[in-house]
Amino acid sequence: MSEEYLEHKSKFDFDEIVFEHRNKEYGAYDLRKSYRYILTKSFIIGTIIFLIIALFPLIILKIKQMNAPKKQVVDIKLLDVHEPDPIVEQPKEKEPPPPPPPPKKEEPKIEVIKNVVPQPTKVPEVETPPPPISEQLKTTTGLVDQKGVKAPAYTPPPAPPSTGKGAIAEVTPSKTEVYTAVDQEPSFGKGGIEGFRNRFQEDFDRDVMDGEDGVISTVVTFIVEIDGSVTQVKATGSNSDFNREAERTVRSIKTKWTPAKINGHPVRYRIRLPVKMQFES
Repeated sequence: MSEEYLEHKSKFDFDEIVFEHRNKEYGAYDLRKSYRYILTKSFIIGTIIFLIIALFPLIILKIKQMNAPKKQVVDIKLLDVHEPDPIVEQPKEKEPPPPPPPPKKEEPKIEVIKNVVPQPTKVPEVETPPPPISEQLKTTTGLVDQKGVKAPAYTPPPAPPSTGKGAIAEVTPSKTEVYTAVDQEPSFGKGGIEGFRNRFQEDFDRDVMDGEDGVISTVVTFIVEIDGSVTQVKATGSNSDFNREAERTVRSIKTKWTPAKINGHPVRYRIRLPVKMQFES
């Protein structure tokens, strides 16, 4: 007997000995008897599944290669390329010289008649009397005579048209119209407009602009009335807080202005005051 047979027989006998006088229908006896068969079957099935999983990508790739369209081989024939003939630059034609400038036109000479004041000398000379005034008014006078075009040295201005009503009455300016061009501009105190600027900067409350940084500007316009008071104050800048404080500052300055004048009469005058201030937060 071979060793395998003896081993199988001994195992079989061992199972018989173990399950002798026991319930063999319970299931453990059949399980031990079929253990080798089940193990072999499981190994074979597991090996087959592993091989299928391992070879599956190769199988798919092979199927794709089999179903792929056949590559077409295109025979490309290279043709000889004929290079274009080189471009031969034609000699440039010489540009004609520019035409000569036109001759300068000589201005006609102005006729001059001699008019020399005689100087006293020890040896009296023959003096030439000056031409009459009527001749002097017809052309230009000089030290020597010269023939040419007559050019009067003096042309009297035309007389103003006369209305025949005597003296022109003086025009009185309007007391309600606001002027921007006057004979005499308004002035503020002793410093004028610069004095007003300094007063404006002194009275301006910078605390209103806390948190602001940089240069802020506006334009303040107001009217200096006939009595020197200030009305219609308006600031037109981009910062509303700065505009309000600028308007308040102008109104708070109670010093009277000297009004503007036209023909000696006081008139209303509009002032435009640019304002620019630097703030640091």
